[in-house]
Amino acid sequence: MIEFNKNKNVLQEKTYEYELQDVAEPQLFRDMFEYTGVPKVIFNFRNVPMNPPSEIWITDTTFRDGQQSTSPFTVKQIVDLFKLMSRLGGPKGLIRQSEFFLYSEKDRKAAEACMELGLEFPEVTSWIRANKKDFELIKQMNIRETGVLVSCSDYHIFKKMNLTRRQALDKYLGIVKDALDAGVRPRCHFEDITRADFYGFVVPFASELMRLSKESGIPIKIRACDTMGFGVTYPGSALPRSVQGIIYGLNYYSGVPSELLEWHGHNDFYKVVTNATTAWLYGCAAINCSLLGIGARTGNCPL
Repeated sequence: MIEFNKNKNVLQEKTYEYELQDVAEPQLFRDMFEYTGVPKVIFNFRNVPMNPPSEIWITDTTFRDGQQSTSPFTVKQIVDLFKLMSRLGGPKGLIRQSEFFLYSEKDRKAAEACMELGLEFPEVTSWIRANKKDFELIKQMNIRETGVLVSCSDYHIFKKMNLTRRQALDKYLGIVKDALDAGVRPRCHFEDITRADFYGFVVPFASELMRLSKESGIPIKIRACDTMGFGVTYPGSALPRSVQGIIYGLNYYSGVPSELLEWHGHNDFYKVVTNATTAWLYGCAAINCSLLGIGARTGNCPL
């Protein structure tokens, strides 16, 4: 198939479409992620082109992931920090969005108080797990965009959720369709992407989401989550750890435009800033950060 790439202003060939590989046994990349040594960096010497988006921006997770490593903020503290964040991002919205938990009454009050400020930026968004019960919270809050947890490594699909890849895919697509039916923009958090079977699950899943997006006319964002901080940026490094390979693959093989791509990194191996910057350089428009880099375990990319 030949299609026109408006960003590069050329015709390009796209001849292969990856399909879900519904394997019987999980792919855990044991040769890469051993239990008896440090994680290995594998090279295949394939390099992908830089493709910086025409516009880049920051999103914030201070009041979601950030609260998982500190004493929980009070409502007043959240509102005060939110105001400062709005000033820091400026009138053009360099800090475009901020996500919130909605599980406790305090979380909901904080989100409501920030929405009542009437600030254009950052936009208040939420985060839920992939089930209909959580989705009811979004409708009650009248929030326009929500993150949905869609774990994509076999560590999570097989070992944590006790599902097959097909069952996980069907479950995820079901909750995304619920969001679309309600007119809510879904932001799919591809958790643990740096340990996932990229061509066997990640690309086919992303392609399905892009089809849903076209059918519904509602943009579906994809957040690539380096949940364990395994991402690397070395030239020629192989998937699933290659940051540039992940961004290029989602953009090229699944047709995810830059403005719908977001990178969410962790700092377990002290590469969170480098990885985030590389994601920008290779076609990801949004980088997810937190104030002072607070967040689960070693923290997120510092805003």
